[in-house]
Formats: sequence, C-alpha cells, structure tokens
Amino acid sequence: MAELTVSVVAADREVWSGVAKQIVARTTEGEIGILPGHEPLLGILGAGEVRITPTEGAVVTARAEDGFLSVENNTVTIVAGAAELL
Repeated sequence: MAELTVSVVAADREVWSGVAKQIVARTTEGEIGILPGHEPLLGILGAGEVRITPTEGAVVTARAEDGFLSVENNTVTIVAGAAELL
C-alpha cells in the first residue's frame, strides 16, 4: 500500500514526522485531503487543524497557522510559523 512521508515543522522545531495514509489540512481556499498519489501541490495554510492518519496508531492532530503545505512524490511538508500538537 502506498503511503505518505509527512513532516510538520514550526518556525523553531519539528512538531511531528512519520508515515501516514491520509492528511487533512485547512488552506486559505478551504479544507483539503491528501492521499498517496496526490498531484504536486503548494498551498497557503489557513489557521486551523491538520489531521494526520498514520499508517499505524491513532489520528494525530496539530494546530498550524501562517505557513504553507507542499505535496510532491508522496512527501507532504507542512511549514508553519506556529504549530503544536493538540
């Protein structure tokens, strides 16, 4: 099964990294879901939650704002001015 390599980074530290099967994040255009095989994307984060569904374990939720979301080759990078796990 295909999976996503995910990294959530705040301005001062890495908040979460790992392997996931789905990401849901809020952008300035609305909420977006990312699955393996997603087309390349660069989006501006809106203030709100990022929900990560790891390949194993419970859903991880982080609050992120003031940044961007990048998707390319099953790698998702979320860079935020402020981010924290909830």
